[in-house]
Amino acid sequence: MTLSADRNTPRAEGDIQKQGMAASVVCYAGGILMRNAAGYLTKGATATGSVGVGMALERKTGGASAGDEKINFRKGSFWFKNSTSTDAITVAEIGDICFIVDDEQVAKTNGTGTRSPAGFVEDVNSSLGILVRFDEVLTRLYVEGIANPV
Repeated sequence: MTLSADRNTPRAEGDIQKQGMAASVVCYAGGILMRNAAGYLTKGATATGSVGVGMALERKTGGASAGDEKINFRKGSFWFKNSTSTDAITVAEIGDICFIVDDEQVAKTNGTGTRSPAGFVEDVNSSLGILVRFDEVLTRLYVEGIANPV
């Protein structure tokens, strides 16, 4: 039905969100969070069917059932550890997608189909590591081949 009067439309504002956690998982403040295939947040890990969403703002343990607990996290760009050897990210990968190794490390490749996408490489620094831009929607579109950001 179309509007016939003004509508007070609620909005979500800012880059901090609070969403449901996977069951029984321990997430640490400052760690990578990813959304699993069931739609719940869990700590970054080598796994498929997930996508990076941001950085945990608190240490929290998921409840007995998925969604029992909610965790605060921030979207945006954050520095995480670089992978090693042939999976290390270099300045040549700035703008490319990177992949989750664990809750503090990202890699250049999907590990022969064993890792989920984290986000986009924004910078590489020998001291700080890899600056990863977490944007769940954009990352999903890119991975599915719908968008190809420049």
